[in-house]
Amino acid sequence: MPTISQKGLLMPQSPIRKLVPYAEKAYQEGKVVYHLNIGQPDIKTPEVALDAVKVHSLDILAYTRSEGSDGYREKIAAYYNNHDIKVTKEDIIVTTGGSEALLFAFGSIMDTDDEIIIPEPFYANYNGFSTASGVNIVPVISKIEDNFALPPIEEFEKLITPKTKAILICNPGNPTGYLYSKEEIQKLAAIVKKHDLFLIADEVYREFAYDGVSHYSIMQEESIQEHAIMIDSVSKRYSMCGARIGCLVSKNKQIIATALKFAQARLSPPTLAQIASEAALQTPQSYFTDVIDEYVDRRNTLISELEKIEGVKVAKPKGAFYCIVELPVKNSDDFAQWLLENFDVNGETIMVAPAAGFYSTPGVGLNQIRIAYVLNKESLVKAVNILKEALKVYKD
Repeated sequence: MPTISQKGLLMPQSPIRKLVPYAEKAYQEGKVVYHLNIGQPDIKTPEVALDAVKVHSLDILAYTRSEGSDGYREKIAAYYNNHDIKVTKEDIIVTTGGSEALLFAFGSIMDTDDEIIIPEPFYANYNGFSTASGVNIVPVISKIEDNFALPPIEEFEKLITPKTKAILICNPGNPTGYLYSKEEIQKLAAIVKKHDLFLIADEVYREFAYDGVSHYSIMQEESIQEHAIMIDSVSKRYSMCGARIGCLVSKNKQIIATALKFAQARLSPPTLAQIASEAALQTPQSYFTDVIDEYVDRRNTLISELEKIEGVKVAKPKGAFYCIVELPVKNSDDFAQWLLENFDVNGETIMVAPAAGFYSTPGVGLNQIRIAYVLNKESLVKAVNILKEALKVYKD
């Protein structure tokens, strides 16, 4: 019998989605499941984006340019310039989601067995992207006690080898919600310049910055224009996860030229989704103001309720819509499965994401979960109460 590739065997399962069969079984048993496991916002997509698809005048659903349509890239560039990120359409390649942008970035700058340093915990699919690209993640651990702030820059320096090609951050962070300060970004800029590395920033949650703190992009650091690669997406900003439109942005012409070859190999990003994404750029600021206010309320409600549970530790996020929660359990994978299979409060239970999948260091994060606060406040209160009652009776 033909065999599966070693790469395929090594591809990790998603810690966010692997519990889906247990959730489906819970549904079949008539249970209500509160989904705290996945960053699918319940905020409505801007009508202007949906309307653009409904009223389009296309006669043929044709390919677009491999780098994305000129009109859309021009408007993305204008959006960035309004955020003090000085780029042109020539610095942008439209991708099928931020995921493809990351795969293009990995393929453009790293060869087999090269290394990329990433503060962990990190977005779980970084593990999958590295496996698919044949490169190795070298983790530098951030700690819940420090609210998952950037580890000391000396810790990065210790990990740099001749194989190191890049540092990757997510800002604001998934799964931590940590928002890097301008000073932290400048420290990273200094080290990539010193060691001639690339700095990749996954900035898909840029708009979600709280408590009066502004997001600071790596693209605002002019000293590292040849080193900086920004990853972006419409998924969270406009609650358009299903559009699958993202982009790779860099002032480094070689990176853009190389990434374009990967883009040409997959032909083009989806046409209708680009139409919707281009229209979404017309979304009024009031939309974001309302969304941010809603997420701040949700965050405050969630953190307040979690802090009432004995033995639970939680980091307070400054951005995105996730937080890491440390539980008084030995293995959150087992706990998460038990919640779906064996526990409910009046026919209701919760689905959480075990946090070990957001680390690459074996054995780390086993007692942690990620919670996405993408539910309304009433549902969040109910969900945390279910967690509290579950911890009272759960036995490792």
